[in-house]
Amino acid sequence: MVQAVVGANWGDEGKGKITDMLAEKADIIVRFQGGANAGHTIVNNYGKFALHTLPSGVFYDHTTSIIGNGVALNIPVLFNEVKSITDKGVPMPKILVSDRAQMVMPYHVLFDAYEEERLAGKSFGSTKSGIAPFYSDKYAKIGFQVSELFDDEAALRDKIERVIASKNVLLEYLYKKPLLTVDEVYNTLMEYKEMVAPFVCDVSAYLYNAIKEGKHILLEGQLGSMKDPDHGIYPMVTSSSTLAAYGAIGAGIPPYEIKQIVTVCKAYSSAVGAGEFVSEIFGEEADELRRRGGDGGEFGATTGRPRRMGWFDCVASKYGCRIQGTTDVAFTVLDVLGYLDEIPVCVGYDIDGEVTTDFPTTAKLKKAKPVYKVLPGWKQDIRGIKKYEDLPENCRKYIEFIEEQIGFPITMVSNGPKRSDIIYRGFNN
Repeated sequence: MVQAVVGANWGDEGKGKITDMLAEKADIIVRFQGGANAGHTIVNNYGKFALHTLPSGVFYDHTTSIIGNGVALNIPVLFNEVKSITDKGVPMPKILVSDRAQMVMPYHVLFDAYEEERLAGKSFGSTKSGIAPFYSDKYAKIGFQVSELFDDEAALRDKIERVIASKNVLLEYLYKKPLLTVDEVYNTLMEYKEMVAPFVCDVSAYLYNAIKEGKHILLEGQLGSMKDPDHGIYPMVTSSSTLAAYGAIGAGIPPYEIKQIVTVCKAYSSAVGAGEFVSEIFGEEADELRRRGGDGGEFGATTGRPRRMGWFDCVASKYGCRIQGTTDVAFTVLDVLGYLDEIPVCVGYDIDGEVTTDFPTTAKLKKAKPVYKVLPGWKQDIRGIKKYEDLPENCRKYIEFIEEQIGFPITMVSNGPKRSDIIYRGFNN
């Protein structure tokens, strides 16, 4: 069986916890897209971790963690991350890296920073992890696949020379920064080769055999529907598809093998980075929600930036779940809202005087104003509750109202940061 865990919104929905939890019954966890530009926060018996490239199932000794071909692989970041968890007593995970994965180069990170600096106030809010330049090179066919590390030296040097010729034109004339050399890039790639060689694998063949053997495979996505370059709030999006459908491509499996798509929604909204965010709130109201949010507050797992805060957005979430092909919704951080007397929920967008519940394209989204329905709070700490019927009545009404609005079944409710803080509502695992 293949399950996918993806985000309904802007990222930061709590996918790491859900993946970590579902990984208990999984054999293989595959990270299928994105790079180290976003993180998944995990709280378990070993402590609290922010993972950026490693799949969120690395804490189990029975699982194999795979970096799929769709990932923007920053090799030093990956191995620093491995060291960061093993230093805290986590056993060395079994890791496989696709031979078709492409590598984030040091110059990708530099170009990301240089471009943000050049754009100044019109920047895209990049995490400066090299992601956009990486994917730009991948689709311009001048990126480096892991498999090329094992090519002969002359062929690799020849390609480096061709690639950096165009890079150096930009460095010299657009950014006015130091130029790249063939030796510098080649030596970096040889360092990467030494680090990654023991883990390289034909991942699509490995997964093909695993599926035939009936293994339980978990696909883990990064960010959420709103950050997809086709279906999100373009251009304030990421550079790889954040949708479950891309899991088949980014892992190298047939699309019909994905049987369950768990789409993670927060009980309120948050986002890191620029872009349209209709239900966003500000000032003390936002500060209070940010302070109470998550486990230790709402701050980006990669950047540490304070997240932008908002009330639950039914319009964006309904669309985000639809575009993912959701079979199950995991509803997270519900416990955070226990301090509120009343909880606004965005149920529609007012665009030029007309109210819609359909998520529009970015140009119309810029004009959208939230239409709220205010629900009564439950004014109670719900951590530790294990059964749905034991939740306060107003808490259940909040869940059921949102379920009706988005049109997809909420089968898991997370009421705390720990792996065990979960309430099942008919989830079939």
